[in-house]
Amino acid sequence: MLVCEMMKSEHLNNLSPANLRQLIRQKDPRIKTTTGLANGYQQANVVVLPNQLADDFHAFCRSNPAPLPLLYRSQSGETSCPPLAQHADIRRFTFGSRPGSWSDMVCFYLGCSFGFEGRLKEAGVPVRNVEQGRNVSMYRTAVPCVPAGAFSCPLVVTMRPVPAALLDAAVKVTHLNPLAHGAPVHIGDPALLGIQDLSRPDYGDAVELQPGDVTVFWACGVTAIEAILSKPPLAFSHSPGCMFLTDIPDSPTSTITPPTEAKPHPELTPLCFQVSQNPLLYSLVSQGTAAKIRQLEVMIGEDPGERGIRALFVQDELLRSCLALSHSSSVAITTGFPTHYMHSPPDETDGPPGAIAMATMLLSLGKQVTMVTDRRALEMNRTIIDEAVRTGVLKDAIPLVTFEDGGPDAARHFLCHHGDPNKPRFDHLVAIERSGRAADGNYYNMRAVNIKHLVDPVDDLFIAAKHIPGIGTTGIGDGGNELGMGKVKEKVQSLMPKGGLIACEVPADHAVTAGVSNWGGYAVACGLYLLHTCPAHLRYLRKGLGLEPVTSTEQLQDWTTNLPSVEKEESFLSTLVRFGIRSGKTGHLAMEVDGLTFHPTHSDMITRLLEATRGGRGTF
Repeated sequence: MLVCEMMKSEHLNNLSPANLRQLIRQKDPRIKTTTGLANGYQQANVVVLPNQLADDFHAFCRSNPAPLPLLYRSQSGETSCPPLAQHADIRRFTFGSRPGSWSDMVCFYLGCSFGFEGRLKEAGVPVRNVEQGRNVSMYRTAVPCVPAGAFSCPLVVTMRPVPAALLDAAVKVTHLNPLAHGAPVHIGDPALLGIQDLSRPDYGDAVELQPGDVTVFWACGVTAIEAILSKPPLAFSHSPGCMFLTDIPDSPTSTITPPTEAKPHPELTPLCFQVSQNPLLYSLVSQGTAAKIRQLEVMIGEDPGERGIRALFVQDELLRSCLALSHSSSVAITTGFPTHYMHSPPDETDGPPGAIAMATMLLSLGKQVTMVTDRRALEMNRTIIDEAVRTGVLKDAIPLVTFEDGGPDAARHFLCHHGDPNKPRFDHLVAIERSGRAADGNYYNMRAVNIKHLVDPVDDLFIAAKHIPGIGTTGIGDGGNELGMGKVKEKVQSLMPKGGLIACEVPADHAVTAGVSNWGGYAVACGLYLLHTCPAHLRYLRKGLGLEPVTSTEQLQDWTTNLPSVEKEESFLSTLVRFGIRSGKTGHLAMEVDGLTFHPTHSDMITRLLEATRGGRGTF
């Protein structure tokens, strides 16, 4: 009795899980929820089911490892859980008294995000729900879990506001605790999960955001409650926010590790990058994969033509563009720079190869792709695309469309179904080596010759996209006069030859600069490949759901086949030359791009990009 009185007089935060369990059994009035308690130890969601449903529920947990990390499954009729806690009888915690027959019941103990709150505080990340003395906010999402047997339900998530400057710290700390749901499954706009009102959580309490906070969502074990609500005639669970306290440390080296979760490794640690402002969206990528894509970015920044393109370089534009494209489902790509206005056709060999390389990788990843071209070049480009499909350069045929000025609402109607900005046709636009509108409304080649009469106003689509939530943009260029380079126009105006006149005025969200624009397209294709062989990124895309391996052999083979290659790019360049398309800098009707011959300059770049990409396959 004296020990019990001493525990009641001691601050709850200083008590061990065993002591706290004893107080909970005694219905200590100070304990309303277990958030903020037993720091340094795992907490557990609890589900008790009839034996005949246990295997189905076990399969459901394995199919949805982020919300349902299985710590322990009891034997039928077993009321203790020796691997998790000594001298614990789950019947006391589930019912507060000993019920009758337990012989055909199975108990599942599932990790809980309360298990990482102590580590967040140690890392300097404020835990707002603890600060405000509230239960964590829990929301039912529109994201379906992977069904298994009798069980299916939507994913439930917890939300914790995190200052934007501390997102990487929060991601790193929680990634190291897969037993407590691991890294976040969504960072940014709640509506992207189908959550319409943060002030009305489905479980727990509303938690107030502070200025500068970003909403961060972790998979939640209350998903299990959603799963059992309408299935068995008899089932029991914990109350959301009132967890079973285990004696298992919250260390990543804990002896209990879900088989679907990777062991901690520095190169696997996720980094957080903002990829969209409207709606707000961050994405995750491992340190190792980010380093590989940064290596690609450095490679394509080489400047054999000595244009001074390095002056326009902004780090991680390639990475952010690839992340945004990875989250996309429908992409429109545009290219075409009619620099040779005295010839027919006036187009150059830089742009189309990079556009086709991106398109074929996007198709391989299951994205919808549309090509946007000028009216004057429609028939020629349609034939070129058909030839690319026939020769295996392009994975499948893609729609080829034009956009011409049709009034003030033309761009919105082109981009959105029925002109409704809530129903966009595309979620990303990419311009590669596409003539960009200058400040005076004209379009200039690098010699400062106005070629406006040969260019349709595709720029209007990028301008309109700025005002339509959910449509991101990328521009790829090598001189500063390309569509999308308006993001770096001040640098173009001050540092590039004739920059004050030729600089593109229209910005893109992401401006990828390269020594040759085609190289930027190749790098985007390679970057997308790397992201889709990155476990941290794929987990984030899938919201931690799904049992399948990161990539199947068939998927990997398809993605590898659809990377750019020396053979494919040489074949496609020869097709362009047959159609009379010339090298940009020299005007030669030859196997060259921007005055640089395919062998060795371009073939060497492709080879190096592939070596950097495939050397990092599936590792990070």
